[in-house]
Amino acid sequence: LFMKRVEENGDWSLFCPNEAPGLHTCHGEEFEALYHKYEAEGRQRKKVKAQDLWFAVLDAQIETGTPYLLYKDAANRKSNQQNLGTIQSSNLCTEIIEYTSPDEVAVCNLASLALPRYVINGKFDHQKLYEVTYEVTKNLNKIIDNNYYPVIEAENSNRRHRPIGLGVQGLADTFILLRLAFESEEARALNREIFETIYFAAMTASKDLAKLEGPYQSFAGSPVSKGIFQFDMWGIEPTLRWDWYTLKAEVIKHGVRNSLLVAPMPTASTSQILGNNECFEPYTSNIYVRRVLSGEFVIVNKHLLKDLVDLNLWNDDMKNQIMSQNGSIQKIDGIPDSVKEIYKTVWEIKQRALIDMAADRGAYICQSQSLNLFVDQPTTGKLTSMHFYGWKKGLKTGMYYLRTKAATQAVQFTVEKQGGKTADPLTDKQQVGANMTAAGSTGATLPNTGSTGATTATAVPEITVAPINPDQQFDTGAVCTMQDGCISCGS
Repeated sequence: LFMKRVEENGDWSLFCPNEAPGLHTCHGEEFEALYHKYEAEGRQRKKVKAQDLWFAVLDAQIETGTPYLLYKDAANRKSNQQNLGTIQSSNLCTEIIEYTSPDEVAVCNLASLALPRYVINGKFDHQKLYEVTYEVTKNLNKIIDNNYYPVIEAENSNRRHRPIGLGVQGLADTFILLRLAFESEEARALNREIFETIYFAAMTASKDLAKLEGPYQSFAGSPVSKGIFQFDMWGIEPTLRWDWYTLKAEVIKHGVRNSLLVAPMPTASTSQILGNNECFEPYTSNIYVRRVLSGEFVIVNKHLLKDLVDLNLWNDDMKNQIMSQNGSIQKIDGIPDSVKEIYKTVWEIKQRALIDMAADRGAYICQSQSLNLFVDQPTTGKLTSMHFYGWKKGLKTGMYYLRTKAATQAVQFTVEKQGGKTADPLTDKQQVGANMTAAGSTGATLPNTGSTGATTATAVPEITVAPINPDQQFDTGAVCTMQDGCISCGS
């Protein structure tokens, strides 16, 4: 209702929950009817323009990257827990959407699948992904049974509804290994197929567990108990890869052990264990510095490094060019166009493509997904177009963090040959302070991960510091606005 009011430039009424009870515990048509009733009765404390409130939210997102954006109606309408009541909140990372009540604190039990492990001999092995997902689903059920619960409300929820959340890491790595550009139709199709396989395998394992141990306590009345799966709620037909017809019949007969199954989480830390890129996101940069408690580490996209070595293009000069381009290779001469397509950073990929892929896999995600959006130079107009596009695509989570780039850089620098040899910005940190002090600068940085809240980078030595020219035009790359005539995507 709020999004409709914003779209039509209508008013939005602000109520005290004690004077207008029940609004937070309903959704959809029931919410709209009750909201209109309270408006007609004059219970609102204040009336504002919906767009004024909307732009206040967008201003906060531009400044801080938050607040997160979730769509209550979509989250409830497409939930397998809708028979329990209205879901009123998510977890911190916006991928866990579960029912809570005074005697239940929602809990989720998570695991991420390392997708690059299923690229075998140049092809993606869906059967292997099925087998591992099946086993992981069984293992997460053991965690539910044997876990320690600090409060009884958490135990009540976990044992009654037994939700789990399967996610992924390294989708971008998988595309690279298969030589697929992130925006290609082939990548988009594989994205759908991967999550269809995960959903099918998890549902099959949960059904088999229900045969042995019985369905979860609140199974009766759920959409799945009626043979309504997640893709049915999206109005999507699955592929013919898996036998959904037989699975539905068996689920109706035997039930399932878990109310929820799939919830792609950020994997910001866990993906580092296996050296994968985070969750389902594109790379933010092809070279950056990661700062952790144990020190600072220069991270180079390992796939790009291998390709450049194989092409006999990797040397100090190439390294320095990538650094001077803030981790992008799009404007570097000598690199084949086919390689450039594969190694586009998230700043060079249309945000429309990211939202489309989120909606595609959403048909097989029974919870939600931690969807970050990346806008180089955000404006309220760009964000409005982007958010409304995601809302109309049916997303449950419209945005986790808004990642942006700084409008300007504190110091502009280039890496040059000095004294007859090429400067190496990745070594000799002690010389950095002397060089920067002599230049009268406060410091220089390597490109970080390119996003709000990302780790800052380490200063580099042997550089020539040039003052910023106020009239200089910074080419930061095209950004999809979701609007008609968009220069980036032609939408």
